[in-house]
Amino acid sequence: MDRVHQLRELLDQYNYEYYVLDNPSVPDSEYDRLMKELIDIEAAHPELITPDSPTQRVGAEPLKAFQKVIHKTPMLSLGNAFDEADLRDFDRRVRQGVGDQKVTYVAELKIDGLAVSLTYENGQLVLGATRGDGTTGEDITQNIKTIRSVPLKLKQPVNLEVRGEAYMPRASFERLNKRRAEAGEPLFANPRNAASGSLRQLDPKIAADRKLDVFLYQIGSTDGKELRRHSDGLEWIQSLGLKTNPEWRRCDSLQKVLDFIAYWTEKRPELPYDIDGIVIKVDSLEQQRMLGFTAKSPRWAIAYKFPAEEVVTTVEGIALTVGRTGAITPTAVLTPVQVAGTTVGRATLHNEDYIREKDIRIGDQVVIHKAGDIIPEVVRVLKERRTGREVPFRMPEQCPDCGSDLVRIEGEAALRCINPKCPAQIQEGLIHFVSRNAMNIDGLGEKVIKQLFKNDLVQDVADIYALTYDDLIKLERMGDKSVRNLLSAIAESKKNSLERLLFGLGIRYIGAKAAKTLAQAFGTIDRLMAATTEELLSVEEIGDKMADSIRTYFSSPDVRALIGELKSYGLNMTYTGGTTQEANAADSPFNGKTVVLTGKLSAMSRDEARSAIEKLGGKVTGSVSKKTDLVIAGEDAGSKLTKAEALGIEIWDEARFMEALNT
Repeated sequence: MDRVHQLRELLDQYNYEYYVLDNPSVPDSEYDRLMKELIDIEAAHPELITPDSPTQRVGAEPLKAFQKVIHKTPMLSLGNAFDEADLRDFDRRVRQGVGDQKVTYVAELKIDGLAVSLTYENGQLVLGATRGDGTTGEDITQNIKTIRSVPLKLKQPVNLEVRGEAYMPRASFERLNKRRAEAGEPLFANPRNAASGSLRQLDPKIAADRKLDVFLYQIGSTDGKELRRHSDGLEWIQSLGLKTNPEWRRCDSLQKVLDFIAYWTEKRPELPYDIDGIVIKVDSLEQQRMLGFTAKSPRWAIAYKFPAEEVVTTVEGIALTVGRTGAITPTAVLTPVQVAGTTVGRATLHNEDYIREKDIRIGDQVVIHKAGDIIPEVVRVLKERRTGREVPFRMPEQCPDCGSDLVRIEGEAALRCINPKCPAQIQEGLIHFVSRNAMNIDGLGEKVIKQLFKNDLVQDVADIYALTYDDLIKLERMGDKSVRNLLSAIAESKKNSLERLLFGLGIRYIGAKAAKTLAQAFGTIDRLMAATTEELLSVEEIGDKMADSIRTYFSSPDVRALIGELKSYGLNMTYTGGTTQEANAADSPFNGKTVVLTGKLSAMSRDEARSAIEKLGGKVTGSVSKKTDLVIAGEDAGSKLTKAEALGIEIWDEARFMEALNT
């Protein structure tokens, strides 16, 4: 019917003016009158209803679960810059990468929300998805449709995948928390947490009620549109009816980028939505292609993060840990304090040089923050508050675990234990080998590994495959069923694709992503072991340090003997195309950590939270102990939270948890 077509065009135009341009041309009453007319016509003639009708924004039944979506082009995360020096280093790398060409940047506000992808076919919205792990997201199309600034139909019939940030305006956040307070429901900690929780509601009516918004900022893919610059892309998608943030600027020098950052650092409180930094991108798409990508992020973009919240606490002690590569890492044990919404009781001190440079002493009062809003870090010592009772710290000359002399390798800051028989290194290497991102041997966690080592049942990773029922049944808390399940998991791990084995071996500088790249490039471990430096360097994303590390590792007779032993146990040594966790999983704050969930989470169920943590390399247990690394506390957390506080275990609230999942 002509009238239906006319009504839809009018309503789409009025909707665009109101929600995208913020400049309505008709009063709300006129919009409501036309919408009612369209609803009445469609009710009388259901055959006229189409997916892009304005009436279909909130018409779907609640979902039972979100379906997984594989992104055609990965949604990579951005590298971070925390100060001017980081930005100048980024600018230097860009200019080196493009040679003598002039570089222009685009600076954009970094919206503090949830990354989403929208797919249009012939101008029709067909898919809305979360970023997920960058490769696999969740289908949230029904909830995306509830965001009024998202057009169900573009102004041109194009095929387009576009990325952006869904967020909750501050006004919507305040209204939502006010209603929840009146209803006696737990409050959301911040707009980002609220936006994430809203888009993951199975009932789209709930999402619609939350009044979310979106800014689109990047073209993922499109057909038939030739663009020369990123800024051209922003203007083009805006012309299609998509909402972009107006506060972006083309900057023909780094100084203009710095000026833009300085302006918004001061003005950010005046915005009606939250931002947590500024994104800087190379404007030329040709230069973007020249610069390419690392394993985790584009080389042509970086996210400047605003300075973190700073608080004062006391250094109660300095603890030492021995990593699987022998590096000795000092950690400040702090009087627990709230930082950016979570309780912090420990902060990394990196190495001896770091402690000396900052002159950190036991008993000092120090200023700490979370670097990137994630990692607790000592900013400076309040020397003016010293009483004279503070104790200078000296790194030991011997390994705190095996007693061997520590060495400092030329060009490195860390002290290392180079004893190949160091119990701490062996155990950490075994724990890494069986971890979820590596060989993924379910049931063979840190506690079992330490029992096996203590009982002289394992000394290297090959010993895992020699374990028998009689070996395992003697271990503490290992019954018949547990032993049989573990032996089955060990046997199953032999089938893993090559990249899991490579990552599990713990070759220095080779993370999960690089391991998969190498496995794909060489196909078998024999070909990789025989590869020359030149052959390794010919593989995209493998640099000099990686190549040297691989050659050094496989030149060791002990390593070659180990590979031979693993072959004799029947381990697969070939790339089979199996999947591994992305590098962001390997580098996630949950990787290798034992996590306890307590209290009620508003954004997801307990099972969903467990699954998300395990996907990022964590292990979720039901009770708090000294072995617990992290406790995530929702509303009405009880005895587990109390015990975690008493043990000085790191505690996150739901807001911090959601930030970690969505970063």
